[in-house]
Amino acid sequence: MSASAALMAAAEGGIIGDGRTGANLALGVGVLGLAIGWSALARVGRRTGIAKARTGGMAAIAAGLAGTVLAVLHVATSSGGPGTGNGLVGAIVAIPLGLGAVILGRRTLTRYRRPDRPADRTTV
Repeated sequence: MSASAALMAAAEGGIIGDGRTGANLALGVGVLGLAIGWSALARVGRRTGIAKARTGGMAAIAAGLAGTVLAVLHVATSSGGPGTGNGLVGAIVAIPLGLGAVILGRRTLTRYRRPDRPADRTTV
């Protein structure tokens, strides 16, 4: 199934849910991604359980991307405007939440890689 066919099917049949369901799903995934990202970022700062921090960072990125894609798909396929009960405002709020989760996950992975640098390497 091509991307355009998937969008048409979502618009006609409401694959991601009718009304507010799709927006609530995107909001939930975005908030979950933010929570995982904050937890992983705190774990990297403590330097205990580093491998779990790396896994958490990747999970935050995945959840953030999923939430953002769901929100954008809901915004693209919703009919009507804000206040009509179709979840448009919730989907619009879910987009920055998902992007924030991606940023936190990326920051976690960046901090995770810093201790792997050789200590004897100095800049002159």
